Amino acid sequence: MNDSSRAVINPEFADLFIQEQYNPFRACIQGLSNEPITVRALLKRADEYLNGEPGYLGLGDYGLDVIVERLAANRPRICIIQGSPDHPAHLYDYEHALRAAARVWQNGGVPFTFGIPVICDGTAQSNIGQSYSLASRNHTAMTVNINFEGHSYHAAYVMSGCDKTPTGILSGLAAADRARREPERGTAPVWAVFVPAHVLKGGDIPKSTRKKLQAIQEKAIAIGDQQLSDDIEENCHYILQCSSDEAFLGQLNRAVDHKIVTQAEADQILNELAAATCDEKGGICAFNGTGNSSRTLVSALGFVPRGAELLLEEPGSDIVSSSMDSLFRMLNKPEYAVCEILAGNYANAIRIHNATGSSSNLMLHMPCVMRHAGFDVTLFDYEKVRDAHHVPDIFAHSLTEGRDTFVLAQQAKEGLHSGMESIYKVLTDLGVPMDLAAPTVSGKTWGERIAALPVAVSPKLPQEKSVIRINPIRDISGTDIMRGNFFSSCTLKVSGMATEQFKRFDGRVFVVRYYENETVCNQELQSTDLVKTLCDTMDLPPALLANLRKVNGGSETDTLEQMVVKGTIAFAFVIGGQGPKAFGMPEMFAPSAYLKHQGVLERTSILMTDGRYSGVTKGACVGHVTPEAYEGGGIGALKNGDLLWARLSGRRFDLLDMNAFLDGKLEPLETLPLEERAGLIAERKARMDKRKNQVAACSWIDNTTSAELGVVPESVNRRAVLPWSVK
Repeated sequence: MNDSSRAVINPEFADLFIQEQYNPFRACIQGLSNEPITVRALLKRADEYLNGEPGYLGLGDYGLDVIVERLAANRPRICIIQGSPDHPAHLYDYEHALRAAARVWQNGGVPFTFGIPVICDGTAQSNIGQSYSLASRNHTAMTVNINFEGHSYHAAYVMSGCDKTPTGILSGLAAADRARREPERGTAPVWAVFVPAHVLKGGDIPKSTRKKLQAIQEKAIAIGDQQLSDDIEENCHYILQCSSDEAFLGQLNRAVDHKIVTQAEADQILNELAAATCDEKGGICAFNGTGNSSRTLVSALGFVPRGAELLLEEPGSDIVSSSMDSLFRMLNKPEYAVCEILAGNYANAIRIHNATGSSSNLMLHMPCVMRHAGFDVTLFDYEKVRDAHHVPDIFAHSLTEGRDTFVLAQQAKEGLHSGMESIYKVLTDLGVPMDLAAPTVSGKTWGERIAALPVAVSPKLPQEKSVIRINPIRDISGTDIMRGNFFSSCTLKVSGMATEQFKRFDGRVFVVRYYENETVCNQELQSTDLVKTLCDTMDLPPALLANLRKVNGGSETDTLEQMVVKGTIAFAFVIGGQGPKAFGMPEMFAPSAYLKHQGVLERTSILMTDGRYSGVTKGACVGHVTPEAYEGGGIGALKNGDLLWARLSGRRFDLLDMNAFLDGKLEPLETLPLEERAGLIAERKARMDKRKNQVAACSWIDNTTSAELGVVPESVNRRAVLPWSVK
């Protein structure tokens, strides 16, 4: 019996067969023998789960003979990609997958599903788990690619989660799409839709716990540490998230050091905060970290169907069905294949990354995806797009003023804005050259999608309460790519800096405080007498202090501690040995959080590393320094007392000539002191090699590119030869 004679429940796709020369389920009988039982088991579970649900149309006949007929006839083979349920964003992927599988079958396709491990970057934070996080992105790309290609799927319905997973999956699918373009394959391209996990509602500090924190604040004031009290007070204004809990950890460690609270009492407070943090529905944390920045990215790239972008809970059958239908409507249309959508939307995504203040982690992930797609894209293509036209900040995201991502999703549900479509419309209205002819998985261009919007943001939503602003908040935005005389490039997330801080640091000279790894830095930044420690241990001769006063301001009568408080002595806390090949390029969230909540030093200091940062990081955090210390980069040659000249508006950090500075001149070193510090560099390299053994060798990031090329495997890098340029 011919497959077309079997009824398809959704008549729109009754005659849909994938048009390609080669069908592995016809050319090789083994897959046709093995896979039908997996499909039937999936459909049986879906039928049992959905049976009785209002509006459920049933599945009709899903016997093994029907499944075989569909496979043999080259009906669409759709893989549903899930995450692991030990991650908050993927708690209900099982139920989601059953809904998706049912719709694939109703549309005349053949559903499959597989899951991948997903690291929770919060759980991995400040421990060895972070050395596996970036590696997980490359492993995810490979795993998805292997399963997708090995079982010959046509398209993917992706339950898009958190952190590195969305870009890892997209990279694996893009690599498959590029490989299928080889004429000898005789196969169709790859199509995909992404349905992001819903937003996790932030918690509230329990009243009883707040009283305990207030008691600690009062004791801190009583012993003369007003700053600790102020730091705790500030942190109490944030929605309760894993990131704010980490800040509380640092503050409570300072309180224990003061002996105004016992370790047991501090631990109990942390336990109470942890239990009140995450809503049981799960989801992606409500701060604008890498999780929500990844949601923004796949949406900006056009891979998210309309209505699926900002959800408050796991999607129901209506959203799942409409999203799956969008996927089916793209099939057999090469212009909607993964690589085509990527190429058409990449410049758009860069501009939206800037306009929304998204995570600097994406500075690694965006070129990674494009290189997997075969395009010769680097960090500097991002810079070219950024410099081609100014992009203002239009995203008033706040964790203290009732404008987090959960609120953004609530506003979308109430019809007050249309998520990504509204962002495209705002930027277009402001004259930013968005490519409105770029394709999206909704089957419409961005121009067609925003043409249906009467306004970007409803006038019913007061602008001061709206996350998406129709008028620019300020001119500076996004992430800058910096240059310097001791490195090739690094990143600075200016959207994480207050305008006043950016202006104050522009032109300032910073004194280096060097750490060989994050652990040592964390210990020092949690100290209750950090300012005194810095003053006592740094060798700062009078001539140096005099010239710092000339550049950074300050009075000759100020003590050393007063000079630190006023920023006359401004520190660059430099953490080397954290790059991809040294230690897996872990996030430096903990030191950035501890610095941010050391009120005095947060106002005057910067943090610099060859590692990377959490998307929720605020303040002057310089990351992705390339080349990394492990590969002989200049950051690994710095030492205590070196001087860095920050010219933020000129996008530069330079190591100053000390002798010239003492003569009153600001002159970058012409030649790095690599030879005279060769012994120090070698000793540090030996310690990095020893420390690297803490990470399992199978997850070392060795044969990869630098951060400038997305930290991708060298094989992927060699394949990335296709030109791409901004239109």
